[in-house]
Order: sequence, then C-alpha cells, then structure tokens
Amino acid sequence: MKKTGLWMMGFVALAMSGLVQAEADPKLWAVVKEAFFPKRTIEEVDFLKIDGPRRAESGAQVPVTFTYDKAAANGVVLKKLYVIVDANPIQLASTYHLTDSLNGFQMSTRIRQETDSFVRLIGETADGKLYMGKREIRAAGGCGGTVDNNESEVRAAAGKIKLNVDAPKFGETATATFNIRHVMRTGLQRDLVSQGYVPAFYINKTSFHYNGKEVMTVDVGVGTSEDPYMKFSFIPEAPGKLEVIATDNEGKTFTQALDVHS
Repeated sequence: MKKTGLWMMGFVALAMSGLVQAEADPKLWAVVKEAFFPKRTIEEVDFLKIDGPRRAESGAQVPVTFTYDKAAANGVVLKKLYVIVDANPIQLASTYHLTDSLNGFQMSTRIRQETDSFVRLIGETADGKLYMGKREIRAAGGCGGTVDNNESEVRAAAGKIKLNVDAPKFGETATATFNIRHVMRTGLQRDLVSQGYVPAFYINKTSFHYNGKEVMTVDVGVGTSEDPYMKFSFIPEAPGKLEVIATDNEGKTFTQALDVHS
C-alpha cells in the first residue's frame, strides 16, 4: 500500500475511535495498531529504544534518538523501522529502510507532536515479524496552527543541504549529519489571513549512498519537523563519497555529495 494510504487509514481510524484527547492515552494504540498492522503480532523488546524529553519545549521540534541495538537483538535482523506517534492526526512520521552499512541503527532527528503521545519505533524483519520500543513524550501544537510564510522566500530556501561526516577510521563507525532547509507543511495548517488550509509541501524521501552503495533510504512524512535533521551512524569501509538525494511531494529533487577522508 502506498504511504499516503497508510497515513489516511490511520487518520480515519483514529478519528472514528473517539479516543483523541490531550494526554498520552495508551488506549489509542489498539486503534492505530490495527490501522497500520492489522491482525499482526508485535513484540515489545529492549533492543529498540527511543530517547527524548519527558516534556518537549515545542511540539513543532521534538528532539528524539532512535536506536536499534543489533548486538542485543539476538540475531533479529531488521530491514525497516517505522516511527509512529499515536496521537498525531497523521501517525506515521517516517520509515527507515536499513542496510548492513548501518550495523544496527542510531538516528537523532526531530519530529512533530500535536499533543501528548506515545512515540513508537516499530521494527520489521524480512519475513514480516514485528518488534517495538516506545516512549511517552508530552508536547503540543506541532501539526496544525497557522502559517505566515513569505512564499517566495520559502521556495528559494527549500532544498539547501548541509552534509557532514566526522573524520572516520575506515571500517569503524562514523557519524554523518544531514540537514535540509524545507518548511515541511503538513496540510493541516491554516493561512493566517484567509484561514484556509495551506497545501502540504514537504520532503518525502531521502536516500544516502556511499561509493555508490545504498546506506539508508528514508520515507519522510509530515510528522518530521521543519528543516529535517538526521544524525546517524554508518561504516565507511574506505575513503570515498557520501551522496544524498532528497525529493519533495511536488517532484523536486535536491542533491549533495561529500568526499570522506580520514
């Protein structure tokens, strides 16, 4: 199923449940789980972790770190990770497609939260088994509200990329940092003047390659904060080039490349 379909399915199911309220409600998960993973078993585990504030200063910029500790997973090899925020109107914030170049997964990023919620990291194996880590985070106001952007400035800034890799020891873990300018409009915000909904405008995919080999691909959703930020670990086996390709929902493509030396 297309990602847009998943978003809307979760949104409709949650709205129909009548469970939305301004606190982290564990009862929401039963509805969200059946919308995204119907009739599938999900095992809660310690090798999937979410670090973040108990209460975020802003629901529009909630800092989190997602970890898949492969060494502690006892042979469980995950191929995908889904980030779900139970109480958001669009619950699927992002999907990470993993490769062996990551040797597990650690990602620091920023998400949006409309209200207090459980944030969940769902891992999926190649044969479809599901695992979960979760954390309760209190935050508010990150998905809706009003916008008062200068449209020409927004368009001119969109897609500007900063890419960096800490000087690595090749064959060992290195840290990459990616940041792209983009307003990441959710489609749920209203224009300050007209009060009509402002169309969604967001980065929808980022793909990282090192020396032509895929490192990670991210399906980015509107649950990701403005100016998407990703700090992650990977293993460069030799000097080379890290490349990123990002696209937005209007079909524009943005690229950046970085030579990596010790």
